Amino acid sequence: MLSTPVGAIPDSPNWGQTPRSPISMKLLILVLLAAALGPAQSAVHVSSPEEIKQDFDAVPCKNKDRLRSVRALFEKMGAHASDISVQKLNGKQNLIVRLPGSTDERIVIGAHYDLIERGCGAIDNWTGIVTVAHSFRTIQQLGNKKSVLFVAFDQEEKGLLGSHEMVKAITEKDLSKYCAMINVDSFGLARPFAMTNVSSPSLVTLAEEVAASLQLSLDVAAIPQGDTDSSSFLKRGIPAVTLSGMTKDWPTILHTPRDQSSLIIPESVYAGYRMVLSMWDRIDRKPCQAFR
Repeated sequence: MLSTPVGAIPDSPNWGQTPRSPISMKLLILVLLAAALGPAQSAVHVSSPEEIKQDFDAVPCKNKDRLRSVRALFEKMGAHASDISVQKLNGKQNLIVRLPGSTDERIVIGAHYDLIERGCGAIDNWTGIVTVAHSFRTIQQLGNKKSVLFVAFDQEEKGLLGSHEMVKAITEKDLSKYCAMINVDSFGLARPFAMTNVSSPSLVTLAEEVAASLQLSLDVAAIPQGDTDSSSFLKRGIPAVTLSGMTKDWPTILHTPRDQSSLIIPESVYAGYRMVLSMWDRIDRKPCQAFR
């Protein structure tokens, strides 16, 4: 996530202030587990906060190790080698896991994998990669009408370069097939919020509806000086939304030596994961033009 002002993030109760409160954590888990994606959910594996926590035990702290680690995580989540490709465009390498649907319409669920090497990039943005990978594992069991592209974007920190190359490569003929893009950037410190200045209003509304159905409070914030990979999709007319989970003190953590897995609150990442699943489910069942 690129640099943004401190005051733009809502001042609200967050887990970062009491990171290990047993009552609040147990209540959150019970509430979210009780909220159904749909009738098929009982037959599939839904990741738990503890499973998500395990994927932060060994965060790759160097950009040279990141792509290989992303591939390994998706393979752990059940992706076959034939599902995974690396899109190489002008020196950028986006890893894409394709989940074909019964139609050629497409939903993109993505997060950037590169980091600023002043820390380990655990929050920014290994939390996004973990969220997307766990979403893949669950969605592949549910069955999908629209094809889903799970994308790990390269070089977001250098100016959204990987996502820019991906959308630039979409032909005019195929552009209308891209129904929506869900971007996950920097969870792990607080409850979810939607970054409105890089999101389609229709998808922010959907995020609010989904959060209400999960009995989860969702903040919205316009951060004019901030930017992230959803912007690349918006510029080509593809509906997009960015979800995040940070507190106001994030500038003392992100892009600093403090960006380590020890600060991550797994329940924050879990909440983002459940938000992504529920948003995907509703987009998958709607006409492709519903959010334009």
